[in-house]
Amino acid sequence: MSNKFDGIIEKAKEFFRKEIVPSHIAKTEGLIKLKEFNLNPFLDKYKASFLTGNDDPKSIAKALVYPRVLGASINTIFGNQLQKFCSEVLEGFASTTSGIDIEFIDKLDGRRKYCQIKAGPNTINKDDVETIKGHFAGVKNLARTNNLNIGFNDLIVGVFYGTREDLSGHYKKIGKEHPVFIGAEFWYRLTGEKDFYQRLTDGIGDIATEYDGSELMDKVINTLAKEIEKSLEPPQEIDLEIKEVADGKEKYDV
Repeated sequence: MSNKFDGIIEKAKEFFRKEIVPSHIAKTEGLIKLKEFNLNPFLDKYKASFLTGNDDPKSIAKALVYPRVLGASINTIFGNQLQKFCSEVLEGFASTTSGIDIEFIDKLDGRRKYCQIKAGPNTINKDDVETIKGHFAGVKNLARTNNLNIGFNDLIVGVFYGTREDLSGHYKKIGKEHPVFIGAEFWYRLTGEKDFYQRLTDGIGDIATEYDGSELMDKVINTLAKEIEKSLEPPQEIDLEIKEVADGKEKYDV
């Protein structure tokens, strides 16, 4: 059954098509060069063997590429696009208050919430805690100046995905002063629909069926493997640098 919040799901799907997927593809295509990775010669062969059962160049390439493409890369892209997601997908809740991403009437307690949006349960650091508290303090000062009824529980952090058990210690520190709503609870308070979080993630999941990155991954891995193979070739000669001691009479091979 259609409702007014279905538009959020459709906008989210289009946002992923237009912003997330192209960026992810471009980042993946850029991984064909060995210089894109911080190599660890003590661990790379181990990781390759652990993943595939051998440590040939292609296995090493897989051990380097998979975590980047399926982990750090896509998570970073999503986090970097969060503000744009809010302005385009959640435009109906846009806030004009400094330091606040969105404003909405909480469907559970009926009060207006002033919300900072974060991506996931581990996406803030120690410095972010003070920044968030500073923004909220600014809103409280503004409320006093303009005689607005804004309580500490009306200044919230909304986390797009995860569960309360997943929240990092940084979020828990904020939670001592201001509510942190995460995943299903956040989307329920925003829309009043208990299943909205599930419908939203399912809708975005549908986008995955439109794309098959297996050929691109194979191309990147095979190209990278060739460069790794060259890098593993032993040097023909090892040059020993000769250093003279201060008096010039003794020499040490190092």
